[in-house]
Amino acid sequence: MLRPGQRATTEGSGPIRSSKAIVTASLLLLFVGSGCSALIYELVWFQWLGLIIGVSAISLGILLATFLGGMGLGAWLLPRWLAVTRHPLRVYAGLEGFIGGYALILAFAIPALARFYPGFAEPGAAAVALRAVFAALLLLPPTMAMGATLPIIARWVGRSRRGMARLGLFYGGNIAGAALGAVLAGFLLLPLFDAFVATAVAVLINLAVGGLALILARALPDVATDREMQGELRERSETAGETPVRFPAALGAVVLISGATALACQVIWTRHLSLFIGATVYGFALILAVFLVGLGIGTTIGSTLGRRLARPALALAACQALLGLAIAWAAFAVTQQLPYWPVNEELRLPADAVRAAWALLPATVLWGASFPLALATLPGPREASATSTGRTVGRLYALNTLGAILGALGATLLGIPLLGSDATQQLLVAAAGLSALLALLLAGNGLSRRAVAAVVVIAVSVLAVRIVPPIPAQVIAAGHYLPDWGRGVDVIYAEEGVTASVAVSREPNGALTYHNSGKVQASSYPRDMRLQRMLGHLTTLLPERREDFLVIGLGAGVTAGALAADPAVERITIAEIEPLVTRVAGRWFRDWNGAVTGDPRVQVVVEDGRHYLQHTDRTFDGITSDPLDPWTRGSAALYTEEFWRLAKSRLRAGGVVTAWGQLYESTEESARSVIATFMSAFPNSAIFANTVDQRGYDLVLVGMADGETLAVDRLIERVNAAASIGASLESVGIDGGLDLLGTFAGRPSDLADWLDGAQINRDRDLRLQYLAGWGSKRYDQAEIFDAMLSRGVAFPQGWFRGDPEHLATLEALIEERQGRTH
Repeated sequence: MLRPGQRATTEGSGPIRSSKAIVTASLLLLFVGSGCSALIYELVWFQWLGLIIGVSAISLGILLATFLGGMGLGAWLLPRWLAVTRHPLRVYAGLEGFIGGYALILAFAIPALARFYPGFAEPGAAAVALRAVFAALLLLPPTMAMGATLPIIARWVGRSRRGMARLGLFYGGNIAGAALGAVLAGFLLLPLFDAFVATAVAVLINLAVGGLALILARALPDVATDREMQGELRERSETAGETPVRFPAALGAVVLISGATALACQVIWTRHLSLFIGATVYGFALILAVFLVGLGIGTTIGSTLGRRLARPALALAACQALLGLAIAWAAFAVTQQLPYWPVNEELRLPADAVRAAWALLPATVLWGASFPLALATLPGPREASATSTGRTVGRLYALNTLGAILGALGATLLGIPLLGSDATQQLLVAAAGLSALLALLLAGNGLSRRAVAAVVVIAVSVLAVRIVPPIPAQVIAAGHYLPDWGRGVDVIYAEEGVTASVAVSREPNGALTYHNSGKVQASSYPRDMRLQRMLGHLTTLLPERREDFLVIGLGAGVTAGALAADPAVERITIAEIEPLVTRVAGRWFRDWNGAVTGDPRVQVVVEDGRHYLQHTDRTFDGITSDPLDPWTRGSAALYTEEFWRLAKSRLRAGGVVTAWGQLYESTEESARSVIATFMSAFPNSAIFANTVDQRGYDLVLVGMADGETLAVDRLIERVNAAASIGASLESVGIDGGLDLLGTFAGRPSDLADWLDGAQINRDRDLRLQYLAGWGSKRYDQAEIFDAMLSRGVAFPQGWFRGDPEHLATLEALIEERQGRTH
């Protein structure tokens, strides 16, 4: 390989008069761009495919395994297949072009394929296999190309210690680019535009990177394209074959364990940080960016040390040993310190970044340093061929990626739900200690010294294991409310599930509160009970038939219990994504939900509600949706125009769809988006208000088939005929059918001015999760409700149909209630 500044004789490459720093910076820029585009694609593809195969833990695990697995396969296999006689930078350019072109095709193919995806409504082995095959067919080609870029450049940098150090630096640039992509996508491209624009930007980055790689290929010669070197390679091939660069099993195990501990901890810490930072898209992007920044810093340090240290294996062992302490520190900081830090809401984003960095940076820096140190530890002949070097680096990278897959899936599906996050982190500390002991085997600086070092590693690991604390029940329950009122919460139950952490608290007056992911989601307080009963009873009292119903989101089970209180209902299906919730509702809230989970008419399906509705062949008389807050990452998919149209298509004649509309912990813009989106799918719709102290609190949205009217007399008769319904309504302060309908707060015509210009939440952008993301801990519900009713509400003559006396009473009741809001 010619050095920078040496004249090239290879055909097609001109004279080179560039400094090493410029060359390195240019190559580093390639990897920054590649990492940036890859992370944008990851966020976009996960968002798109989640709408198709679901967002359950199994589905997200499949997506993550496919994405990371594709990168690992690409690193392992493609260096074997790609021609050694081509300049690595030209191959790199080709890979970038392929990724960009494929991503552009996916941008149009994924929405189209969604119509033909033959999914299963209920989980099972066949459903899991189908999701895996579908994800693999779409994601493996581009992710394999992404994974091949590092080993391809390994051909160019060479097998020397300096070459491996530069490769580590490029790997760090790739991670830094990924951090940039997380910020760019999470805070700019997706919030302000949509997934198509984000994809277009990533494609342009791919093209720019590919173009720069081609320019560099013309200026920088490749040893493998030099005629003399080609002859040498042929001679090696004809005699003894390529000189392999083999690495000991211990080194492979260290790299695999390091990847596993990194991704397992990322899963755990992201969940724990989200409890008090907030489970918003902004919180997720911020945590991901901090994690990647730490990896990038560590990789830069590791590549420098790998070039300068005589025994990089010792530094690798030290990194793994210190990781035990760093994991324990993060576990302590995330659960015992950071939730209690008071945060100025005006400085919330930078404060959250500081909190995440305080806990995560020590461990992430050490993980980042480990891979380049492993590269520097590689034994073998310095004269190894370019192809052999690339394949060796690819194998190490693939092992690291395999470890990441095992760590992420193991923590999500086994560790957290079966052992708890504290025991899982203790196992990860022990794994880091084992990795350090394996790395010591590679150090080769005397048996006695290694024995002493091994004793120190074991002592450090034991200490770190003892430091890891269990997560406090108050953190699971109160989350980001801990500095305000969470310390005094009397938590009587707390457990970590597959997709969420769930808690139940009891007030001194005996009231129970259901907490999911660090936030109150339901309670036995009148304001919450009223909303849930209204949702349930409107769902069964309004349809023409009352046989078969679907509930999306179980929560405390009060909404489903209200449906079950109607004796005419024959079947209720509940789609709940977290298995723990069914146990919580059945054990702690049975007195408020009528023991609904034990009702023989009820079937609970552990599945993403949208995915279930997409792939069931059943139709329903009524569908009610009461998911987590719209600002919770993933919930916005249950508020899109496409979802409401899907729900509408699953209704029987005369059926209804009801949904929760949030006003508290919301912004006016997000509330307008929720209502406008619902009404765009249901032009024949209405709003019923759950008020507290005559002020706005939250809403029930009711959608009906076009042309349907609301039969007032039928609803009154149904309430009067079933004592269970009347008692249920009376217990939350609603005196019969007319009083329930008297909560009417408007139809599309009443809200047209207020909704003018509202952003419609669609699958392509999931705009609501970005609008609502700034609404947590805001309590402007009264002001939002007043603005909504600022132009008044007209009694819908002709839409309410029934006995004139009933209609006159209802009109007076509505006018009285709406008048009190001004």
